[in-house]
Amino acid sequence: MNLDTPFTRHSGVSVPIIGGPMFPCSNPELVGAVSAAGGLGVLQPISLTYIHGHEYRAGVRLIKQLAGGRPFGMNALIEASSSTYHQRMVRWVNIALEEGVRFFVTSLGNPRWVVDAVTPHGGVVYHDVTERKWADKGRDAGVHGLIAVNARAGGHSGSRSPEALYQELAPLGLPLVCAGGVGSADEFVAALRLGYAAVQMGTRFIATPECTASPAYQQAIVAATERDIVHTERLSGVPLAVIATPYVRRVGTSVGPLARWLFRGRRTKRLIRTWYALKAAWALKRSATGRGRFADDPDRAIWQAGMSVASIRAIEPVATIVRQFTDAARQAPPP
Repeated sequence: MNLDTPFTRHSGVSVPIIGGPMFPCSNPELVGAVSAAGGLGVLQPISLTYIHGHEYRAGVRLIKQLAGGRPFGMNALIEASSSTYHQRMVRWVNIALEEGVRFFVTSLGNPRWVVDAVTPHGGVVYHDVTERKWADKGRDAGVHGLIAVNARAGGHSGSRSPEALYQELAPLGLPLVCAGGVGSADEFVAALRLGYAAVQMGTRFIATPECTASPAYQQAIVAATERDIVHTERLSGVPLAVIATPYVRRVGTSVGPLARWLFRGRRTKRLIRTWYALKAAWALKRSATGRGRFADDPDRAIWQAGMSVASIRAIEPVATIVRQFTDAARQAPPP
């Protein structure tokens, strides 16, 4: 199977794999390792600065060093929750461009301003989508490709299967990246056979030595099956795919009637979203990084993961994973 795809040509990498940007798990060592192995690591700026404590430009330069000069990307969260937040994201995008980053993954809003900012520099934008209506908006904004987030993804997942989402988005004619459900070499090959130009993996890369997620979190991924993945609204107000720890089972997966009413209100939804976002940031940082009092305690932990846990059976180095996937794809006959 040929690994030369529209995505590899857009990104300048040799293997059509993206290390998905994750809050809070995208530490610089993990991002750099994915790129050094031949894929595309993508930095998540909130994780880089808030979770892992790096001054932004210094963190970008550290990833550049760890990547061995190979390309890596940046995740621009473009929802304009406030003018201050937007200005900060614009500054981060500009710094990334100054430091040589040319691949950008956008999510949670209209990507037009990112496209306008990076295209004059030869930059490329791929936009996160879960269904056709968001893909149409991304195409109209000028994005170069789409990250197709399916129902098997961890964190904020979609509602379609990888197959159904591909069929829904393929007529747009943009390169599509399969995000969700890929944890093994066989699943990687299957996604490419469907017609995807690349895969994006998050859960698989949490279970690596390069990721600084807590050991309990990593072992929970290795031990979990598909039945252990549930969707909870209790963290961010919208369904989030997590491992069903004792804590998650105890608190339930649905928000209460008051919160649901506030989410429907035109004036109150921003307030309740902000509250849930702050609560989610604190809970995920505490649970995932190994720094909190309850980080290794399943009775208090919230661990994001997708259904790819079913095929993850060991904590392995990033380079080993990428090599296994590459070898399997190259040995597979053409579709």
